[in-house]
Amino acid sequence: MSIRYSFGGDEFLFAEVSESMSLTACFTSMAITGLLRQQQWPGIVEICPANASFQLRFDPDILPAAQLLQQVQELEQAVQDSPQTLDTRLVEIPVWYDDPWTLEVGARFRERHQDPQSTDLQYAARCNGFDSVDAFIAAHSGAPWFVSMVGFVAGLPFMYQMVERDRQLQVPKYLSPRTATPRQTIGHGGCFACIYSVAGAGGYQMFGITPAPIYDPQQSLPYLADSMVLFRPGDIVRFKPIDQQQYQAAVQAVAEGSFQLDIFPVRFSLPDFLANPQAYNLSLPGGHHAH
Repeated sequence: MSIRYSFGGDEFLFAEVSESMSLTACFTSMAITGLLRQQQWPGIVEICPANASFQLRFDPDILPAAQLLQQVQELEQAVQDSPQTLDTRLVEIPVWYDDPWTLEVGARFRERHQDPQSTDLQYAARCNGFDSVDAFIAAHSGAPWFVSMVGFVAGLPFMYQMVERDRQLQVPKYLSPRTATPRQTIGHGGCFACIYSVAGAGGYQMFGITPAPIYDPQQSLPYLADSMVLFRPGDIVRFKPIDQQQYQAAVQAVAEGSFQLDIFPVRFSLPDFLANPQAYNLSLPGGHHAH
């Protein structure tokens, strides 16, 4: 797979790793941008990785375009020749699925939905061939997710489920976006999950809510001490279903500043994962699901 490069004006280099999103494409984008960050070439102003592409902003007076392109292509070759592993972490995110807030907002914007008669979860379960919402939730929380990019609004992670392609959960976005989405909603559009870091407009289907802040400029919780944004590309996320009582206890702990997330260090190996996704997922640290 060779990358397609194109320049935007005098200051931008855009690299399209692949036309379709895959873990391999995402991994390549992250590996190259990771090396670029480490090497700190003079003249590179900004590095922005995305799902299956990345963009660089550079100063052509310091780093001429032709030289930048040649150096990035050398990195591309180095990445393809090196072992595809990543030192990252697994973050367990508690989720109250089918919660009253996303249900209430969903009900308010039903005329913008493909199926005004059902909830977002019922619709998603049917789109993916599940006979119940519970079975769909089991699939959603039963395999981990890979954070492929962070952005759009501050701290919002886009995630791709770590399963074979034919098991990807897919559901279209709303026909037209809502003007409201509760903060910390678990959303889904296409094959991507996201967590809304702030309240606001949104078009993704809403499946539940997490008590865990993932973006906090005040950095009032221990796990946000190093950064006001929790997620980084390459993080692995496991959704952990919780009930109303657990949700309320967690919200209380957040208010007291004592809430903690379970975060485990992981050395992710792309070849091992691709060889047997289910066995690999079971080998990851943290709570295993019965199903």
